[in-house]
Amino acid sequence: MSTTPSLVELAARKELPRHQFTDAETVNWIAEHRPGQLIDGAPRLGPGIRRLLMRTAIPAVWLAEPRLHDSLHGVRHAMRTAALAALLAEAAGLDGQDTATAVVAAAVHDCRRLHDKDDQGHGDRAARWLTVNAEDVWGRFRLEMPPAAVRQAAVSVRLHDVPYPDFTPDDETDYATARMVTDVVKAADALDRYRLPKLKWWPDVRHVRVDAFEELKAVAFDLVLWSEADHVTGTDSTSAVLKAFARRELIG
Repeated sequence: MSTTPSLVELAARKELPRHQFTDAETVNWIAEHRPGQLIDGAPRLGPGIRRLLMRTAIPAVWLAEPRLHDSLHGVRHAMRTAALAALLAEAAGLDGQDTATAVVAAAVHDCRRLHDKDDQGHGDRAARWLTVNAEDVWGRFRLEMPPAAVRQAAVSVRLHDVPYPDFTPDDETDYATARMVTDVVKAADALDRYRLPKLKWWPDVRHVRVDAFEELKAVAFDLVLWSEADHVTGTDSTSAVLKAFARRELIG
């Protein structure tokens, strides 16, 4: 039996390391704490967005810190957040272009993180990286690259880690140019918090501005539980999430 403390134990002791990797005990704890009365609803995704979700496993070379590839803020989180962004965007009535922009932004929102703790400024770093590397990013997703889409994606990535009450006047100006995409990316990021090893860190509707947030909690929980459970038994991160997408009929 392993004597390595689980993330749940480390969180309770306030001793979480800079780089955090899920474990079987933490996955079991997540399963045991499934919230009651989850509303199990989700809009249907169109074929274009379903294909887009197949491409959300961003390359490891896009990460500022390679150790984060399989961590709590790594590729599994990025892929799930992208899928949740697609669902939220569809529920909110965003058109195909804005939905795709939200998916791209969600997939790369944490790519400039240096660790799994409160890495202040990682959203701003990721937005700058995205702007510089937009051609490679949109090319990987096989999407056209309208300048407005790049701008909206960069704004949403920059603001994803800034709470709404903390927006500066400059933040509000930027937010006005990408309001719905930003709201979707922030809400998708928040929905994926079921992976975190403390209940008070789990999704909270008070911090988001998208109406479909509550009805997608069941989807978000299942995607976390299924993909994290597969990963701790040896499945690579990309395959684990794609299997969860298929099980939830988001792809395939």
